[in-house]
Amino acid sequence: MTTATLAKPKKVTPLLFEGLTWREFKAVEQLLDRPGYRLSFLDGVLEIKQMPGEPHETFKERIGALLELYLLMAGFDFTPTGSMTLESEGGSAKREADKSYKLAPGRKRPDLAIEVVFTSGGINKLESYKRLKIPEVWFWDDGVLEIYHLRGEGSDLHYEKIDLSEELPKINLELLLRCINMVNHVDAIKTFEQGIQNQ
Repeated sequence: MTTATLAKPKKVTPLLFEGLTWREFKAVEQLLDRPGYRLSFLDGVLEIKQMPGEPHETFKERIGALLELYLLMAGFDFTPTGSMTLESEGGSAKREADKSYKLAPGRKRPDLAIEVVFTSGGINKLESYKRLKIPEVWFWDDGVLEIYHLRGEGSDLHYEKIDLSEELPKINLELLLRCINMVNHVDAIKTFEQGIQNQ
């Protein structure tokens, strides 16, 4: 039996404005505080991205529902932090993930950030997350999940692309990805839950 998957919409290109100071960025951010737009900043470059609507939100919420089910069943004392604003004036970076999670109590920042990619171009997302010191970043892009883990110390921080999550080492990524891409949300949740129980 072949499982139907959700259709992948066209990618959009964000608007980029270069040469802004952090102070100018914060002023623009206040002026453009409107629903449906997301602003990011890195090294003087302002990125304005219009949120692509229902397809983006469907994948984002699907990933969140599956991941939270896994975290509950695996016994994590986690806190979902959604698309909370992450910023560092000293690092000249501001970013909002589509989903983010603190995987244990008392964390200052999320352990995991998730991006659902429906844009092409724009600022370097991994560089932004590196400056914000997010341990692990997942990118879902056109049915594929890529995972990056932060390595190094001090000024020698860098992300390494990895095959298995280090923050969630026991999660079945093949099952997760199959369920993310299913058409029916309820079927995806039930399939994922059954898969976890059968492990």
